[in-house]
Amino acid sequence: MILPNKKIKIALIGYRLSHGGAERVMASLSHFFEKQGIEIHNIIVVDEVSYSYSGKLVNLGKMKNTSNGLFNKWTRLMFLKKYLVENNFDFIIDFRFRIKPIQEFLIAKWLYKTKSIFTVHSYLIDHYMPNWSFLTRLMYADCYKMVSITDESKALIENKHHLNNVIRIYNPIDIESTREKSEEANELAYDYIIGVGQMETNMKQFDKLIEAYSQSILPKSNIHLVLLGDGERKLILQKLVRDKKVDDKVHFLGYQNNPFKYLKKAKFFVLSSLNEGLPNVILEALACETPVIAFDCLSGPNEMIQHKENGLLVENQNVEKLTEAMNLFVEDGNLYRYCKQNAPQSVQSFSISFIGKQWLDLMKISL
Repeated sequence: MILPNKKIKIALIGYRLSHGGAERVMASLSHFFEKQGIEIHNIIVVDEVSYSYSGKLVNLGKMKNTSNGLFNKWTRLMFLKKYLVENNFDFIIDFRFRIKPIQEFLIAKWLYKTKSIFTVHSYLIDHYMPNWSFLTRLMYADCYKMVSITDESKALIENKHHLNNVIRIYNPIDIESTREKSEEANELAYDYIIGVGQMETNMKQFDKLIEAYSQSILPKSNIHLVLLGDGERKLILQKLVRDKKVDDKVHFLGYQNNPFKYLKKAKFFVLSSLNEGLPNVILEALACETPVIAFDCLSGPNEMIQHKENGLLVENQNVEKLTEAMNLFVEDGNLYRYCKQNAPQSVQSFSISFIGKQWLDLMKISL
């Protein structure tokens, strides 16, 4: 156990401090840990910062040159190695995607020389560890812990790679901050439902959300669809909206630094993803008193949504059932109000104070 008379130092290493769910978790934990008197160093690979964070920022992205060649990469790696050695951290917590086996082997076995915790933020575990189990065990079997964010992905890691150091800790949410930001003015003057996520890939499947919406009673009920997010697929989605003849009801508002003010005023939030990790936006919607409709995809939604208690779980990838769920929330006012009433309380076990304590317990930090 680390005693309180020692100044504890933790390095949080992430891809960036913007846009993603893992990055938001990293930022939230930086605030929590610093409030406990822990010295925090946030180390990021890409020069993108939009989330509020606490502690020192080490932005390796600013060291990249235009070519980002082998020498430049090696220079950044050696800088990081020296930085980690000089600071003698008690723990390193790694939030990054880890898809390059040779690079990640060097990082796990050569670069990180203290107690290291590797997080897995998706059911697509191959984004975080090699598909070859022998190599995965060689890299991670003796690390301090692997932290999965759902029970389903924890089981997958254990069954596939036979690691015995995997623990599940849910993503935290700063409920107080989320609710405070949700009270900011919202310029939208119409009733609407909402979808949130990146549009670079089709992982969020906004095409299925648009399809379900266009077939529902919502357009004729003058309930609009608002989509937050950016990416190359936006033009494809905008064409789909025109083809479905709902372009007067569907609004693309781009990426928003404060999505909470839009979640707060939405009738409900819809998640139509192909797969997830533990989608923070579900927790954020519920914290904003907004019930959720979600595909029962792998993984996460069924560990946050209690069917007909704080939202509706829909048969995975069934667009017709997604339409039926949307209609149900419009037609059954009593069910909708019941789920909306239950939404805020349902996220208490995901609060930053509750989840933060689990992290302290994991590291055996006594404060």
